[in-house]
Amino acid sequence: MGSQMAVPLKETFFISHGSPMLSIDDSLPARHFLKSFKEKVFTQKPNSILVISGHWETSEPTVNCITGLNNTIHDFYNFPQQMYQLQYQAPGAPKLAKRVKELLKSSGFKQVHEDDKRGLDHGAWVPLMLMYPEADIPVCQLSVQTKKDGTHHFNIGKALAPLKKEGVLIVGSGSATHNLRALRDVPGVASWAMDFDNWLKESLVNGRYEDVNNYMTKTPCAKIAHPYPDHLYPLHVAMGAAGGNAKAELIHHSWSKHALSYASYKFDSQPK
Repeated sequence: MGSQMAVPLKETFFISHGSPMLSIDDSLPARHFLKSFKEKVFTQKPNSILVISGHWETSEPTVNCITGLNNTIHDFYNFPQQMYQLQYQAPGAPKLAKRVKELLKSSGFKQVHEDDKRGLDHGAWVPLMLMYPEADIPVCQLSVQTKKDGTHHFNIGKALAPLKKEGVLIVGSGSATHNLRALRDVPGVASWAMDFDNWLKESLVNGRYEDVNNYMTKTPCAKIAHPYPDHLYPLHVAMGAAGGNAKAELIHHSWSKHALSYASYKFDSQPK
């Protein structure tokens, strides 16, 4: 990765990507937030992007190692036809993939795998298509391990912290709340969703990262807000990669369908 002059970054991000409808639905405030990302939220251009998406689960950490362009995986069902035509053909980042593998192995993750076929799932390409529509920044994806816990993912992030100095933007893409069975087209927000979302915000902005690692035992609504952990674990990676003294800031907040939070966070490893 030394071929480009790397401008160090000090931030990592967690993006709640909500519904795949984010790719076409202009009524969603989160869509406008992501479209303004590089003008308003993060103006520095990274030399590559590492995305941890809640839509790629493997038993051991795996990176996609793609030479050429990433293909666009349409891993959603019964959505408007035009969404299946969308393409986000960002270049792969094979050097970054190898670097991720090297950093994880040197931090004690014994088994780390490479997948040389899998492109970008919608947890990666939908937000990136809005954030970086030119698709000119190389992208590598890293999987989550749903049989492991929050601390495992925090430690993965910790191992990847040196990537910030190398100009890599680390983005966890998941959802602050993710109970798909609870989604309704009714006004207002479910109280358990509001409770979990508030607990998460309070814990993050006050630096209680250990509580967030152990979220299942720390708040009574955890199990209903996240029946499965896949969409919260990308947060743990972004948090770990920022470092223990990082300052978390809520950078976007909106709701849709009664229980789906679009809360997104920036972690600044060198707060002023």
